[in-house]
Amino acid sequence: MTTDDDRTPAPARARISQRIGSIAPSATLAVDATAKALKAAGRPVIGFGAGEPDFPTPAHIVDAAREAVADPVNHRYSPTAGLPALRQAVADSATAMDGITVEPGQVLITNGGKQAVYQAFATLLDPGDEVLLPAPYWTTYPEAIRLAGGHEVPVLAGADQGYLPTLAQLEAARTGATRAILLCSPSNPTGAVMSADQLREIGQWALEHDLWVISDEIYQHLTYDDVPFTSVLGEVPELAETTLVLGGVAKTYAMTGWRVGWMIGPKDVIAAATNLQSHLTSNVNNVAQRAAIAALTGPMEPIREMREAFDRRRRLMVDKLSQVPGFTVPTPTGAFYAFPDVAGALGREIRGTRVTTSAELAAVILQEAEVAAVPGEAFGAPGHLRFSYALNDDDLVEGIDRVIALLDS
Repeated sequence: MTTDDDRTPAPARARISQRIGSIAPSATLAVDATAKALKAAGRPVIGFGAGEPDFPTPAHIVDAAREAVADPVNHRYSPTAGLPALRQAVADSATAMDGITVEPGQVLITNGGKQAVYQAFATLLDPGDEVLLPAPYWTTYPEAIRLAGGHEVPVLAGADQGYLPTLAQLEAARTGATRAILLCSPSNPTGAVMSADQLREIGQWALEHDLWVISDEIYQHLTYDDVPFTSVLGEVPELAETTLVLGGVAKTYAMTGWRVGWMIGPKDVIAAATNLQSHLTSNVNNVAQRAAIAALTGPMEPIREMREAFDRRRRLMVDKLSQVPGFTVPTPTGAFYAFPDVAGALGREIRGTRVTTSAELAAVILQEAEVAAVPGEAFGAPGHLRFSYALNDDDLVEGIDRVIALLDS
């Protein structure tokens, strides 16, 4: 007879599941939080970390939210997939911007663009599936792929090729396990924009090999130097049954805190992702959805004004960063980030600290110059730093001048 005393104790279990414990924190949010904490402690830190417009949300959008708060219809649950009027507005916007035909039934409204990213991979991937991930990439993509049981396959394109992968690179990375390719144009973190020819070539290749395309187009309204935005579906409409387009109001309309994003795709995939969301978060905040309707259907003049400011800051940022010893700065043509190659600034001692990696360089710049930037390691591209120029002109100049002074000493 076995007694309790004879039993072998069960091994101690970790308090956090392996699945969640393996997630790396968002590097961009971590840098932003550190900068804000240092500022709260009285240090004059200038933060280039967060991809967040410094403008207020346009007044007509805020007014729509005020009206929505007072309407009792918005105090109740609404359809998981989104308010019908917002799904229609997203469909109309995509039809006009991407040159494709989108119906409201192909749209799912999500709690910000990040939820759209997560649900896209969760809906499409089975354990072991691979996703081709052009690098430099946004920090959330690989974590979302892994949470879905998939594996990211980075395809690195450096500054020498404008941070844009070639078809030969993608084909070399493709295997029998490849399920999808992620595209982000305009790009976070590099600001690179894919041309119509590049997207057509990659889209036709994906179609030929029966690959899903996940196209993150949240920066589609932010391009410069007469560089047009192009959607892969606009160039290869035959991909409609194997493409998900992701977007949101955060970047274009200065609505990062409102948390409204979306996913556009085939109706069966949208239905499946909606089923997931019904158990995950249910509907998106109704007041925020009403605000998003106003954003998509209202006047574009405030958006043009913000874009003009970003363009001015972009040129200023490139000019200033080009003066930093050891930095090579490709000119971004989209989004609101500069992504200099900082290899020339490594391998030296800076104020008593030997710096050999971009992560170490970012730490020294924060400590010694009180400037916060995100190291390239977070984006799968060591040897780089990301600077957001979504901040006011005076802080931009002061911040980069500090970096110049530090690295020139």
